[in-house]
Amino acid sequence: MQALDKTKALGPGALTDTMTKSELQTTLGHALASLPQVKGVNNHMGSELTQLTEPMKWTMEVLKKRGLYFLDSRTTSQSEAQNVANLYGVANVSRHVFLDNNVTQNQLQHQLEELKSKAEHFNYAIAIAHPYPETVTFLQQALPELQRQGFELVPLSQLVETKYIQLAKAEQRQGE
Repeated sequence: MQALDKTKALGPGALTDTMTKSELQTTLGHALASLPQVKGVNNHMGSELTQLTEPMKWTMEVLKKRGLYFLDSRTTSQSEAQNVANLYGVANVSRHVFLDNNVTQNQLQHQLEELKSKAEHFNYAIAIAHPYPETVTFLQQALPELQRQGFELVPLSQLVETKYIQLAKAEQRQGE
C-alpha cells in the first residue's frame, strides 16, 4: 500500500491512491489469488492509503468477501483501516511494537522489552519487523529466551480468533 513518503518504491501489485475502486479491488484480488493459503493481510507501508476512507472501504469489501482478517501496521497515527474494517465486519488487529525501526542491538532489545511489557499488560502483543539480517540474528538469539521466560509465540490468525471469541463472551456477559 502506498506510503506518505512518495520516494519509497512500491512493488508489483501495489495499491495506490490513484486507483479506481475496480483497479484496487482487481489488483488486490489477483494478489490474494496467488496466495490461496492466506488468512489475512497487512498494509506493510501504507501510511498514505490507510488514511483514506474510500480505498480502505474497497479493501475491506474484498477481505470481507474472502473471510480474511486485516493487521494494521499502524504506519500512521491517522490510519482509518481498523475503523473501516470494523464498519465492514472484517476481523482486525493492530501491531503494538515495531521491532526494527532501528536495527542496533540496543534498540532491538529495547523494543523487545516494550513488546514483553505490552504482552504482560494485554495478555498478548503483536510485533512487526523486517527480514533485515540484524533483525533475524537478534531474533534467533532472543526467541529461545522469550520462551524460557514463559512467552508463547503463536500465529497471528490465532490472536485474531482469540480476540473475537473474547469479544463475543464479553457481549454475552453484558446481556445476562
